[in-house]
Amino acid sequence: MKYRQILDHVVLLFGVFLMMGPLVVAFLTSTYNHVTIHRQGMQFGWGGQFLDTYQTVLTQQGGFSGEITGLLMTQNSIILGIGFAVGKIVVSMTAAYAIVYFRFRAGTFFFWVIFLTLLLPLEVRILPSYEVAQQLGLLNSYTGLILPLIASATGTFFFRQFFKSVPEELLEASRIDGAGPIQFFWDILVPLSRTMMAAIFIIMFVVGWNQYLWPTIMTTEEQYFTLVRGIQSVMQQMIGADIPYYNEALAMAMLAMLPPALVILIFQRMFIKGLVEQEK
Repeated sequence: MKYRQILDHVVLLFGVFLMMGPLVVAFLTSTYNHVTIHRQGMQFGWGGQFLDTYQTVLTQQGGFSGEITGLLMTQNSIILGIGFAVGKIVVSMTAAYAIVYFRFRAGTFFFWVIFLTLLLPLEVRILPSYEVAQQLGLLNSYTGLILPLIASATGTFFFRQFFKSVPEELLEASRIDGAGPIQFFWDILVPLSRTMMAAIFIIMFVVGWNQYLWPTIMTTEEQYFTLVRGIQSVMQQMIGADIPYYNEALAMAMLAMLPPALVILIFQRMFIKGLVEQEK
């Protein structure tokens, strides 16, 4: 038994090394100047320019307008991530509620139509989605970044399965007490769904935070650029004899990982509980 535990810990440590090793190297390399990185490649020691690099990334104004900063891009990414996650939860919960509890004839058909959209990634519907957003005047706006993406087949599926597991006695008891559909949804289903909502929020926040293609085509004004897009703009500075600011790009990459990591750490218990919970 003791050897089995040692083996388990060795496997876990090996997995941690595989996952965290590249991140540690990227962080250490970001503390060097870009010339050293260009000449010597990735570094495995402390470069001593941590404060200078990260302060520059967060506060220095740049871009074509000379007004974009890392803090502004981080703010835009947070708005996109939260709006993306909250919007998907709201739409998915209401869609699943209608499918499960109103029981209209075409409910199952509409659910499978929604579910089949999983076969159509964003890249496939990017042009019609952009055309609709453009005609509605949503370009260069937070609404345009968030609204066209909030429909979620994955979220609808999870909430549908969750609502189907809620005992019918709760619905009958609420009817006896005179609760209407809205009151039943708000007072009964929403509190019961907190762990599931936390699990979906984490998944969708990370997906929204990491969006690159959609913000790229929806925003041409730098005040709406996200942090993920900012990394690419830094790496595009190789013009003529100029050297890209590798340290700033790596620093941006490290900063881009912090909010999703914090969200997962804060909600990890509710996330696990929401995915494995069976008893309601």
